[in-house]
Amino acid sequence: MNIFGIGLPEMAVIMVVALLVFGPKKLPEIGRSMGKAIRGFQDASQEFQDEFKKEASQLEEVVKTTAELEPKLSSGVEKTEEA
Repeated sequence: MNIFGIGLPEMAVIMVVALLVFGPKKLPEIGRSMGKAIRGFQDASQEFQDEFKKEASQLEEVVKTTAELEPKLSSGVEKTEEA
């Protein structure tokens, strides 16, 4: 088991130190607040990814539309120059 590059023995040492520093009564509260913070970061990251994908698809659509219109516009310009 490897979370953020931290193995099981390191995780056990961190938990023991946290238990000694904060005490058994405060530890669940700290765990909850850390869980909420991590969840907030995940939500913000997901929102950023969704917004990025939305903007990328809109940009792709504009490029595709421009690529379809450009040959038509350039042929129209050539006809106007001939006349």
